[in-house]
Amino acid sequence: MPNRIALDQPYPLTTASDRWWERARTLIPAGTQTLAKGPGQYVLGVAPKYLVRARGARVWDADGNEFLDMNMGIGPLVLGYADRAVDDAIRRQLDDGITFSLMHPLEVELAETLRETIPNAQSVRFAKTGAEATSAAVRVARAFTGRDRVLCCGYHGWHDWYIGVTDRAAGVPAAVRELTNTFAYNDPASLEEGLDHDVAAVILEPMTFEEPRDDFLQRVRDLTERAGALLIFDEMWTGFRFALGGAQEFFGVTPDLATYSKAIANGMPIAALTGRQDVMHVLEKDVFFFSTFGGEALSLAAAVATIRELRARKVPEHLARVGAQIRDGYNRIAADLGASYFTTCVGHPSRTMISFDARGGPPLLLKSLMQQELLRHGVLWSGTNTLSAAHGSDEVEHLLAAYAEALSVLKRAVDNDEVRHALRGDPIEPVFRRTGDFNVRPRVRA
Repeated sequence: MPNRIALDQPYPLTTASDRWWERARTLIPAGTQTLAKGPGQYVLGVAPKYLVRARGARVWDADGNEFLDMNMGIGPLVLGYADRAVDDAIRRQLDDGITFSLMHPLEVELAETLRETIPNAQSVRFAKTGAEATSAAVRVARAFTGRDRVLCCGYHGWHDWYIGVTDRAAGVPAAVRELTNTFAYNDPASLEEGLDHDVAAVILEPMTFEEPRDDFLQRVRDLTERAGALLIFDEMWTGFRFALGGAQEFFGVTPDLATYSKAIANGMPIAALTGRQDVMHVLEKDVFFFSTFGGEALSLAAAVATIRELRARKVPEHLARVGAQIRDGYNRIAADLGASYFTTCVGHPSRTMISFDARGGPPLLLKSLMQQELLRHGVLWSGTNTLSAAHGSDEVEHLLAAYAEALSVLKRAVDNDEVRHALRGDPIEPVFRRTGDFNVRPRVRA
């Protein structure tokens, strides 16, 4: 029998998943379209590889195993899978058409909705992916300022201007790599060190899991204004989760440009670039940013419906309340087990992370064993608690019970120095992501 969402089950059988993987691995480079969904981010030999159905906060894999999903499509499913209001909007639009030979009124309707929702949205343009939107923002900033260099902090997609600062930069010309440098979060001095007369834009995720300290975001705002550079917020994770208006509303700091994608349409592919009207004016003629599917109507309809539901159901408030219960509950469990010295739950309640400290052993091994044991209790997890409106009291209760069981196993393994021995498969692989202290540019003074 397939596993279900319950405690103390056998490790899930993944026969069908493994068959699909054998067919994929010789045909699809890296085997996956999304790194965070690939087998490298799960305990190989234990975790499922393919999902085939989902509803609410629950997913079913190719073998019929049911899980409570704490990843939610790596972010987009802010209302939950198969949300009726959004899916009905998609179906209604599907009856009329998907992509047309002229513009569709939904382009205007969604742009007006975003203008009413996001503080800096004097002008709005659409794309399909977050990487497209951030790349457009960088190009707009370069065109508006007449400068070339970019300073970044966080993860901003796969395009050349950003990925050149990571260790997966093959294929990016050296001349392009030299135009982007990084600075460290919550360290305005590292930003000021690299912020010079040739910097077009400073782009950052306003918050990942570490909270801004000492008015960090406002200090970034002040430094960019003083230097004549534009400030870009990459709000893929913070947008519509922290508040309807994103981090700029939540923290009270308004950037010149901002980008959104993950939570805007509950799973449909769409991204948005918002910003000051005078800055965005370069998109009229100077900057070419157009695509065949930019006005694809199913995603536009889904986005309008999603934002309407987020507002009507007060979803950001729900995420904050439920997420705080999970974060505080996990930390209580860790404290009761004497495990707080090597694991804690941190971050904004809408998306928290379970962190592991090397005092308990190699962090990736600790994370791997936690993931393995959570799978046995019907929880699909890869390090974060990414929440949706579909995560309610029942889901919180089960998740905390599963955390208690899994963390007990992990604590015993740490105490006995048997974490690697307790793993039933290959551990999670490291990802390339780097966010600071590896490409910082010293200021070049005239």
